[in-house]
Amino acid sequence: MTSDPAIAPVAPTGIPRHLAVIMDGNGRWAERRRRPRMIGHRAGARAVNACIDFCLERGVEALTLFAFSSENWGRPEDEVGALMKLFLNALEREVEELHRRGVRIRFIGERERFSDAIRQRMAHAESVTAGNHRLHLTIAASYGGRWDLAQAARALAEDVAAGRLAPEQIDEAALHARTCLSDLPAPDLFIRTGGDLRISNFLLWQLAYTELWFTETLWPELDAALLQRALDDFGRRQRRFGLTGAQVAPAHDETSA
Repeated sequence: MTSDPAIAPVAPTGIPRHLAVIMDGNGRWAERRRRPRMIGHRAGARAVNACIDFCLERGVEALTLFAFSSENWGRPEDEVGALMKLFLNALEREVEELHRRGVRIRFIGERERFSDAIRQRMAHAESVTAGNHRLHLTIAASYGGRWDLAQAARALAEDVAAGRLAPEQIDEAALHARTCLSDLPAPDLFIRTGGDLRISNFLLWQLAYTELWFTETLWPELDAALLQRALDDFGRRQRRFGLTGAQVAPAHDETSA
């Protein structure tokens, strides 16, 4: 696996190198207050800033946020339209500040489904922040884990058809190299707000050995204390990656010393 040299191979105890988040509960947060769902999405955008602030303060090096799934295009047309407007406004408003703070921004997903205006702002955000390394912020938008694997398989098939790759050379490493986020370490910790206990077609390949953490808290209610609870729980876990507890205990104890 190739990885960005700016991402350290080992993180301090309790601090994930890469945090992946499903930001769920915006609509329910608004409905409980008898407000339009878009009010919840706007509140959710503020929670995104709180999450970014937390990662910068704690030294998390990569943050991947599930902003809009492939399936979300099937939501009511007025809600999708309002979400796109909110997305565009956020791109116009936040990029310069994130750049000033050393955040690198990129987007993964079926970009072709977005309007020209949004695609242009995405490209601009990626270009402006490309040299930053303090936090690698990935926004999964119009993204699905099955789409990710399908486009990786298609890339392999194209390489075989063109004679650049022999079928017997296709292995896990070859497939991994063609998936999204192949240049980053796999997520160490996955957080989902909103109470649902599933990963909902998010980073299916990348989450193979990620630690999962779920909370009933709705996304707009997220704060630093909740995120710290997740990190504290993560720090108490023993990550075995298919080995026995005894095999990994010496290394685990050494990093805890």
